[in-house]
Amino acid sequence: MWKKEDGKPQGAPEISTTPVAAPSTPISNSSAIRETPKEVTVSSKAAACISQGIKIKGEVTGSEDLFVDGQVDGKLSLTNGSLTIGPNGHVKADVTAREVIVRGKVEGRVSGRDKVQLWSTGQVTGEVQTDRLAIEDGAMLRGKVEAGKHPGKSGEVQAAAASGSPSSGKSAGPISMSSGTAAD
Repeated sequence: MWKKEDGKPQGAPEISTTPVAAPSTPISNSSAIRETPKEVTVSSKAAACISQGIKIKGEVTGSEDLFVDGQVDGKLSLTNGSLTIGPNGHVKADVTAREVIVRGKVEGRVSGRDKVQLWSTGQVTGEVQTDRLAIEDGAMLRGKVEAGKHPGKSGEVQAAAASGSPSSGKSAGPISMSSGTAAD
């Protein structure tokens, strides 16, 4: 340890007494390094990101939120997470997540367990299956849509009730749409 008087002959100003705290600074830095993993675990709730310029071919799976602003070809499956396709995102895949938000382009089957949102810049070509569907003005959707609670079963139950026959699981005639199904 050096003394304040030792610092004066070296031409250092009296403010140079802060180097006395310098040995404690590495200790605080090392404690900050030890705290960093704690902060990382706390911030792990933040969405993972596939940024613009990144291209993935294959299967992406997980249970956390994911933001895709790059390109994904293959399959995307998030068991409990929310998937957001950003405005620059282009996904050619079957997509399964708790919630799907489309701001870019998706080609394939989109399955949102709770809901699917198409923002004004969003484009979906393929099949959409969800309990709740929200489409903003300007969004494009081409393909088949099944929306509402138990979309296949409620249609079969309504058709069976209308014909007066028990449901065999298959319907010979046209099936009426459930109240949550987009018809236009």
